[in-house]
Amino acid sequence: MERTEIRWPDSLWAAVTPSGPDLPDLSGSQQADVIVIGGGFTGLSTALHLREAGIDVAVVEAMEPGWGASGRNNGQVIPTLSRPDPEDIIARHGAAGERFVGLLRDSASMLFDVAQRYNIEAEQEQAGWVQPVHSPGRIKIAERRVRQWSKFGAPVELLSREQVCDMLGSDAWYGGFWNRGGGHINPLALARGLARAVLDQGGRIYARSPVESFKRENNRWVVKTAKGEISGRALVVATNAYSGEIVKSLVPEIATEVMPVLSWQMATQPLSDNVRKSIIPARQAMSDTHGELYFARYDARNRLVTGGAVIGPGDKAARLKERVTARLQRLWPQIGEVSFDHVWNGYVGMTTDFLPRFHKLGPDAYGWTGCNGRAVALTIAIGGELAKAVRGVPLNELALPFSEPQPIPAHGLLRKLAPLMLLVYRRRDAREIA
Repeated sequence: MERTEIRWPDSLWAAVTPSGPDLPDLSGSQQADVIVIGGGFTGLSTALHLREAGIDVAVVEAMEPGWGASGRNNGQVIPTLSRPDPEDIIARHGAAGERFVGLLRDSASMLFDVAQRYNIEAEQEQAGWVQPVHSPGRIKIAERRVRQWSKFGAPVELLSREQVCDMLGSDAWYGGFWNRGGGHINPLALARGLARAVLDQGGRIYARSPVESFKRENNRWVVKTAKGEISGRALVVATNAYSGEIVKSLVPEIATEVMPVLSWQMATQPLSDNVRKSIIPARQAMSDTHGELYFARYDARNRLVTGGAVIGPGDKAARLKERVTARLQRLWPQIGEVSFDHVWNGYVGMTTDFLPRFHKLGPDAYGWTGCNGRAVALTIAIGGELAKAVRGVPLNELALPFSEPQPIPAHGLLRKLAPLMLLVYRRRDAREIA
């Protein structure tokens, strides 16, 4: 069978991860009980949970599992949202929000449990996730989050400035909090491991098959690609930040309620043992309170995997290397010379209120978007809930707050202007919280 060549990003994960399973294109006329569009974390998790329940499921992926956001991210496993806290979520969504908070609280452990259950080797380390605060006034953020998450039984702890200094090997921060349930993984290895698990459990995955349309015909969903079609009783659309990137007309109501923002990731050369033991010695994942986020974690080869943001013309990768090198040397002077082996990017799906969106798209059809930088743990948990939905569990029992799509007005224009928000974030980052 002729194969379409897929260009992978020049990422650390693509360089070190064994190849994924050999997958067919979707051709001819096929059938399944449930069709999942998208072979990232959400789609693969949904398919795996359905196979565990004995449901016939087929995943249709435009490229290869993990090609999109699922294989391009930093790999931090964070069981919170980026900004909204439990009280915000519950105020917005009521009882469904409270169920979602419980799902979010457990999401990191769900990911690590799935990886262990299916013997997925994804360099997983459940060493915890730390959020240090970058100015004295922002300790209020940490205090609020510890107070709220403690009420829901999350394994969180408030950290003093001295504790953060010991934990991270830097005196650049003013305290913070950590969640012992978090950690980090190789995201591409996780995606490919999930794909193998789906196949081992009897599921199907079609690759290199961009979906051009789907519609309801004779009480079934019909999904069409350039070479074939597949029909099913139920449908899950799991395309998130890439909903409008490959086939713009596929789900415009979802694609236009999320802003795809380019996120840059970078990996240093392996650090020496002495340096590594002085920088985040216990290997937690870390991302702080800057809007222009400071974040870092180790991979299995002791590379520091970090990243940043850049706007404007010119060689963005070169400019980013210079900026992030200076940042690392400021945060950790002991790091010495810094050299980056890999620089890559991918889209993060941002919503206006930093909350994810969950939708019922029709009879037995569901979709979602809006990872807001917290997709790794969250998507595995969401997959389990979407699997319940297509199995017939009532919506008022699911841990997903469903709503109607809310497209962003003037989406195309705002997408062009969105990178300029970096200037706003930098200004906000420089302000103290009274």
